[in-house]
Amino acid sequence: MAVPLLDPKLLATLGTIQLRARAVVEGLLSGLHRSPHQGQSVEFAEHKEYAPGDELRHIDWKAYGKLDRYYVKQFEHETNLRAFLVLDASASMGYRGPDEGLSKLEYATVLAAALAYLLVRQQDAVGLVIAQGEDLHYLPPRAHVGHFPAVLSILEKVEPRGTTDLGRAVDFVAEKVRRRAAIFVLSDLFDFRPQAVARITDLRRMKNDVSIFHVLDPWELEFPFEDATRFVGLEGEGEIEVDPREIRASYLREMEKLRENARALSLQADVTYELARTDAPMDRLLLRHLSQRERSA
Repeated sequence: MAVPLLDPKLLATLGTIQLRARAVVEGLLSGLHRSPHQGQSVEFAEHKEYAPGDELRHIDWKAYGKLDRYYVKQFEHETNLRAFLVLDASASMGYRGPDEGLSKLEYATVLAAALAYLLVRQQDAVGLVIAQGEDLHYLPPRAHVGHFPAVLSILEKVEPRGTTDLGRAVDFVAEKVRRRAAIFVLSDLFDFRPQAVARITDLRRMKNDVSIFHVLDPWELEFPFEDATRFVGLEGEGEIEVDPREIRASYLREMEKLRENARALSLQADVTYELARTDAPMDRLLLRHLSQRERSA
């Protein structure tokens, strides 16, 4: 049975990402995603370069003798799933509506932390890509429990900046994926270049399991502004003061086009699309998503 659902406004008062993530997932999602290798014998699968925190007993000393570098043997239960969390941390993700609560980036970082928490506890390898325009920050996938604090440390420090460049982030991930992986993209999808979202769905055509969490604020979705308002572009688009009532209909049409394009491309490519409203309880979102993954596994 699920724990009481947490309102995002309450979640915003809990302080650190770690506290927020644990509040969302603790006791909630156990048993939804079972490793297909659990209970089976573990067999050697491949090597990876040693990183601090890896078990010393798994170092391949023969490889060290030949290559003069430390490599660790990975086993089937350690390589059950490789996951990449792709977090859009561009300036537009810093938006927060007039209501108190989480900004889009805050919501996305907590969601990413919750996913990382779940994946690591079931011995899946989790990597992190932070996309901020031309700048990309990368934490390679690791499966051991000590990797989770490293993920949290990066997420705690993320600040919104730069422009949205989904294509660059997707190309980077495509280079890093050596075999089939689970890829979670968390973004407001405010990359208006042609085929930007289609680049994400290309990862599915490479046989990866791809999920898009379309993170949007309710004020962006519903545009409930009434009085004359000055709107400022967060990624250098300038500013304009208008009567919101005069542009509401055209704005809502454009917003629906953005969402429908993402939904249609996702459906066509067999990519999971989730609208992640920042006023929606995150545990419900995760339960719906992971339950769907279980049914399609």
